[in-house]
Amino acid sequence: MSDKKSTSPGNEGIYDARALGVPKVLILGLQHMFAMFGATILVPMLTGLDVSTTLLFAGLGTLLFHLLTKRKVPAFLGSSFAYLGGYAAIAPLTDAAGNRLDNSALLPYACFGVACSGLLYLLLSLLIRLFGTGKVMRFFPPIVTGPIIIAIGLTLSQSAIDNCAADWLIAVVAIALVIVCNIWGKGMVKIVPIIIGVIGSYLLAVVLGRVDFTAVKEAAWIGIPVHWDNTAFWAIGNGNTSLLITSVITIMPIALATMVEHIGDISAISSTVGKNYIKDPGLHRTLLGDGLATILASLFGAPANTTYGENTGVLSLTRVFDPLVIRIAAAFAILFSFSPKFAAIIGCMPTATCGGVSLVLYGMISAVGVRNIVETQVDFAKSRNVIIAALILVLSIGINYSAAGAVAFQIGSLSVSLSGLAVGALVGILLNAVLPGKDYRFDDEKPDGTGVDFAVRGGKNP
Repeated sequence: MSDKKSTSPGNEGIYDARALGVPKVLILGLQHMFAMFGATILVPMLTGLDVSTTLLFAGLGTLLFHLLTKRKVPAFLGSSFAYLGGYAAIAPLTDAAGNRLDNSALLPYACFGVACSGLLYLLLSLLIRLFGTGKVMRFFPPIVTGPIIIAIGLTLSQSAIDNCAADWLIAVVAIALVIVCNIWGKGMVKIVPIIIGVIGSYLLAVVLGRVDFTAVKEAAWIGIPVHWDNTAFWAIGNGNTSLLITSVITIMPIALATMVEHIGDISAISSTVGKNYIKDPGLHRTLLGDGLATILASLFGAPANTTYGENTGVLSLTRVFDPLVIRIAAAFAILFSFSPKFAAIIGCMPTATCGGVSLVLYGMISAVGVRNIVETQVDFAKSRNVIIAALILVLSIGINYSAAGAVAFQIGSLSVSLSGLAVGALVGILLNAVLPGKDYRFDDEKPDGTGVDFAVRGGKNP
C-alpha cells in the first residue's frame, strides 16, 4: 500500500491515512462504504423503508457519532438488523402467504417507536456518566440479552420462509452465495458475502426474466432523499395515538439488546485498533452518538443506526485506523442517497432474494444470542438462569406465533398491544433484578465479556 506508517509509540505497522495521499484515502473510504453497503441497504429492502433515506442518514449518523466521540473512534453507523422484528410487528411488508403489502402508511409509526428507543441510549449514557459502566451494566447480563437476541431471530423466521417461497431457485442461489463467500472467500469477498449474495441472485433473476425494471426507467437520476409522508413527524401530526403508543411499547425493549450490541462492537473496535474506547472517549459518549444517530434517522424515515462490524473487519485488513477514512465513507453514502434511480434498482429486487439473504441473516442473529450465552459462560446449573431464559424465549416466541400475535389491553380509551419480544424482554429484566444469585460483573478493562455482535462478517476481528 505504502511505506508511510505511523511512528508513534505503540502504533508501529499502522498506516497514517493523511500520509497516503488523497487518491488512496478516497479509495479506502469507498472500500469502507462498500463494506457496509450490502447490510445497510438490506434493512430497507426487508422493511419497505426508503433506500435513499437510509443511505443519507447512515452517512449523517456516522458524522454525528464522530463529532460526539471527539473524532476518535473509527466506527461506521449503518442499518440495525435487531429492529426488524419491531418493524414487522407494526408495519409488516408481506402477508401470511408471502404477498407483498403496501405498508407505507404504517412505517412512520414504527419509525416513531424506534426513535423513542433511541432515548434509552441517552438514558444509559447519562447513567454511565453518573454512576460508572459496571454498576449500570449489571442490569443487562448475558442471561437476559442472550435469550432476547435468540428470540429476535426466531420471531422473524416465518417471514424469511414466506419470502423464499416466492421463488425458491432465486432464494437458494442467494443462500448458497452467502455461505460460499463467508466460508471460502478471501479478502473483501469474505467481508461482504451479503452483497454478493444479493447481486448474484438478482442477476440470475434478471437473466431469467423475473425482474420488472419499469420503475428504474421512470426514476430520476437526482432527487431529494427525504419524503415527509415517510417520516415520524407525519405520524405524530396526522396519526393514531393508540398506534403510536403501541409502537413505542413494542419496539423500545429491543434497545436493551442493541445497547449491549453497541458495547460489543466498541469492544471489537478497541481490540482491533489497540485503544480502549470504552474509557476514552468513553462509553457514555459512544452510546450518546449511537442513540442520537438512531433518533435522527428514525424521525426522518430511515432505519435505526448501529456500529458496523464489517467496517471493523476492513480496519483489520488495511491497518488504516484513522477515523478520517470512515468519515469519507460517510460522505460517499450521503452522495449516493441523492439518486432515485439507484434506489429504484434496489426496489426492483426480487422478494426471493430478500428471503434467501434474510433466512441466513435471521438465523445468524439467533446464533449470536447462543454465542453470547456460551462465550460469557452463563451457568445453567442455577435455577434462576434457567427460569429467566425460559420465560424470555417462551413469551417472546409463543406470543408472536399466537392467534393474536400480541398481548392487547386498554388504558382508558387507548388500545395498546405488546409484542412477544417486548413482554419477554420486560419479564427477563424484572426477574433478573429481583431473583437472588446474580453473579455478573461488567469489567470495562475487558468489556468484550458481553459476547454480543450482530455484524454479518466473514471472519473474526483480532
